[in-house]
Formats: sequence, structure tokens, C-alpha cells
Amino acid sequence: MKILQVITSMHIGGAEKVVMELILGLRTLGYDVDVALFSGEDTDFKRQLDRSGCRVFSFSIGGKTYNPIYILKLWRIMHRYDIVHTHNTAPQFFAAIAGLGSKAKLITTEHSSSNRRREKGHLKWFDNWLYGRYDTIVCIADQAKQAMETYLGRRMDDVAVINNGVNVEDFHSAEPASELYPHCGKFVIAMVAGFRYEKDQDTVIKAMTNLTDGYELWLVGDGVRRKELETLIETEGVKDRVKLLGIRKDVSNILHAADVVIMSSHREGLSLSNIEGMSVGKPFIASDVDGLREVTQNYGILFPHKDAIALAKIIDRLHTDKDYYHTVADRCYKRALEFDVNKMVEGYIDIYRSLI
Repeated sequence: MKILQVITSMHIGGAEKVVMELILGLRTLGYDVDVALFSGEDTDFKRQLDRSGCRVFSFSIGGKTYNPIYILKLWRIMHRYDIVHTHNTAPQFFAAIAGLGSKAKLITTEHSSSNRRREKGHLKWFDNWLYGRYDTIVCIADQAKQAMETYLGRRMDDVAVINNGVNVEDFHSAEPASELYPHCGKFVIAMVAGFRYEKDQDTVIKAMTNLTDGYELWLVGDGVRRKELETLIETEGVKDRVKLLGIRKDVSNILHAADVVIMSSHREGLSLSNIEGMSVGKPFIASDVDGLREVTQNYGILFPHKDAIALAKIIDRLHTDKDYYHTVADRCYKRALEFDVNKMVEGYIDIYRSLI
């Protein structure tokens, strides 16, 4: 069985991490897997794929996501594969066209419970056509499948649910980041997320104004909202207690050096950062929104969306009540084990086999 994964790029991100882990897991089990990138810039994820022996088709370096020439480039290689598995909107669309007349089976993964197309009701006809071109659609959570069915107004029996997975053992066994640990007696909250509009670092920053100087916040990531967040940090007067750590390769080490892990967001699919945070054996706090609620409820701690005061109270209790801290941490780790990457890989193998 020959499998081609198709995604826009291998920049640092949730969907990209899933694709990398899926490819590495499949290749470890002896499957012949390659990847097509619309933009093939050199990144850590791409280098890991190169080292694995995976063939990487780079259609451009820094090119536009919706360049129609990619349809032709896909058409030229798709016939070599039994399975073509797409991720993200542009690959979904272009592979659906390039695959016309191809014998390759098409599968796509929806990595979120929402997207910009769904906010435009007049594009529903397009989504019905697009999804109709695929032999199987995978959603990364039950809630994401329900959202798709609600949007399209019909049941979709060809939709499977496979939870995203992470390498739980790698995160659990990591050592604390040496340059950050120990942190002078501060109680540290860490959040790993791109500085994008879907994420809500703002509420965590505002929560710091309701906590004493004994608390510190580490924000791991970067993106288009960096200047906005820097301004907010300055305005709220917490510049000396908030560290912007940028994009890091040692996320597991950073999380081990922190005391609490948080994901504050406006919406999610099934957040890898959610599972990674639980994997390190620290208490995990999340916004009470779709995607985060599904994994966190009854294990970690949910706080009302955008409620900085409620969040600050949760953080303070975790600091002052050690029994509560350890109870939540233990529950989080047990929950993370349910989302191990090996279970994700096995789920996709079952689908691939069912199509051949």
C-alpha cells in the first residue's frame, strides 16, 4: 500500500504535527508513505521527515497557498499511490480536482470543528461537492463531526472519528528546560499556542493582574498577534511577569519546568497542546469551549470563556492547595494516555485498509 499525505506546509502547527507523527508512525510500521507540500520551506518538522526517508514533494518555496498549478503537480503524482490523504482546505480542494479519473482512494481529515467557509452560508453547496469527492472523511473529535453534520444539514455516514494523538511517553519523561528551571520560587503558568486570532492569550495575561508577584506566565509561540499581545502586556502592567519564549523545539522541557499548563482559546478542534499539557503530569486548565471541553472536562479544569477573574482563582487554588494540585495532575496524565499517538496511527491504518 502506497500512501501520499498532502498538506500546505510543514510549518510548526497542530495539523502539521499530526501529519508528521502519522507519517513517522506509519513508516516505523513498514508502510510506504510520502508527502506533498504546497510550500516546502525548511522547518524542524520537514527535517524530521527527511531523516525518516520519507520522499517530500515540494511544489514551491514560500509560494501562495491557492496556486492552481498545484492541481497539475498533484495530478502528475497521485496515480502512483493507493491512498491520497489530504489536510487543510487548499489540499482538500486541489486533490479533489486532481483526483478526477484517478484510481487512488481519497481521504481527508478535518482538523477543526469550524472554519471560515462555514461562516459563509452560500458556500454550503461547495462543501457538499468537496466532501462528496472523498471516499472517507475523518474528524478529530465527536464534536467536530456533529458540527459538520449540523452545518451541512444531514447525517454523514462516511465520516469517521479519530482523535489526534501525541507521543505521551516523550512528553512525560522529558527533563525541565535547564535555562528556565528553577524559576526563583515563582509559580509558573505555561501556554503553548500560536499568536493567532483563534487563541486567547489575552485572558491569561489579564488574569495575571489578579495574581501576586509570586506568579509568572510563559507564552510559547509567535504569530500575527504578537504586537497586540506585547501592547496588552504593557498596558496591564505585567511586563515583568510575562515571558514571551517564541517558537521552541523543547516544548516538553518547558512544560516540565512550569507548574501549570493552560490553553485559553476561542475555538478548537482537538488541541494537541491540550493533550501535550496533560502528558507532562501537571494540572491542565482550559477555556470552556468546544474542542477543549471534550478532552478536559472531569479531568483537568475548565474556566468560563474569557473570564480572567475565574481563571486567576483557579490558578491560585492550585498553588495553595497541594492535595488538589496533585489530584488534578494525576487525572490529567491518565486522560492523556487515552490519546497516545499509537492509537491514532492504528485508527488511520484501519481506514486505509478498508479502502483498498
